[in-house]
Amino acid sequence: MKYFAVFLLGLTLLTGCANKEAAERGEGASIAVFIPGVMAGSAIYEMLAEGVKKAVEDFIASGSAQAATPAVTVTVIEGGFNQAEWEGQITTLAASLSYDLIVTSNPSMPVIVSSVLEKFSNQKFLLLDAELEGNPSVYTLRYNQREQAYMAGYIAALASLEAGTKLLGLVAAQEYPVMNNVILPGFIEGARAVDSAFDVDFRIVGNWFDAAKAAELAADMIRRGVFVLLPIAGGAGHGVVQAASEAGAKIVWFDTSGYEIRAGTVIGSAILRQDRAAYEKTMLYLKRELPFGKAELAGVNDGFVDFVEDNPLYIAAVSPAIRDRQSRLVARIRSGELRLE
Repeated sequence: MKYFAVFLLGLTLLTGCANKEAAERGEGASIAVFIPGVMAGSAIYEMLAEGVKKAVEDFIASGSAQAATPAVTVTVIEGGFNQAEWEGQITTLAASLSYDLIVTSNPSMPVIVSSVLEKFSNQKFLLLDAELEGNPSVYTLRYNQREQAYMAGYIAALASLEAGTKLLGLVAAQEYPVMNNVILPGFIEGARAVDSAFDVDFRIVGNWFDAAKAAELAADMIRRGVFVLLPIAGGAGHGVVQAASEAGAKIVWFDTSGYEIRAGTVIGSAILRQDRAAYEKTMLYLKRELPFGKAELAGVNDGFVDFVEDNPLYIAAVSPAIRDRQSRLVARIRSGELRLE
């Protein structure tokens, strides 16, 4: 458990003797944020932790804590890159009986959490980027990543056509159900909405951190005719950006705004608003309104999935003609005219 690092955020509120006594009786809220990886270099997990932290801060500032939850603490735990260790780490958190709620985010979490709940059925979980319905101890919010991948594929195809090629690249850290069944097909679907002849060269790094291997894969794809690549590989994705920059190829970024990573090389960002989701759902929990047992889906129309169009680096890097077509596509999804279930 090399990466099983714990950080206690200073978010404890004890106002007056009555609240202190209530906290000592265990009537407060202790929240653990489990990071399936490390936060450094992973904006999506930084947003997870910051969203939970901000919800607690605002809940305390509003005065609601005095009436409902007199003491609130947030602890952030980094689980490291070895997915085989995550179940044991979350089991340890549940077994400690120290946390009223465990918040985490990863499509693999429903299976892990279901196993943990066989031993600790009273533990409550808030899972983002995941789906598990019907368990009274779990609330999940799944993002519509078909929409996200479709928008990424669409702009990648537009830029590739301008460069004279109909082959895109997708470099993934690993294969997993959402990647194979939603993201990859959605990326291809978006590209083929531009031109039905588009195809995707799909490569696997094998982990979320090997930037050198990711760079090698990307360089080979570029040599084979790929002009625009989509990396979904965590820290390894920066190797794809480096290879693209050196070869004059382009990148579409996923989950967070990536234009500042390499100005002029990153030409699109299809994002998840993970900070907003973590904030809103944590706030519901603190108000005792989070609907445990429910699995919700959120997309562009809900404001949790989007494409970043207003960044000056995007405007500078992408031609007006492409930006106009991309904007019209995004508007159709936002309005519900184009529905991608």
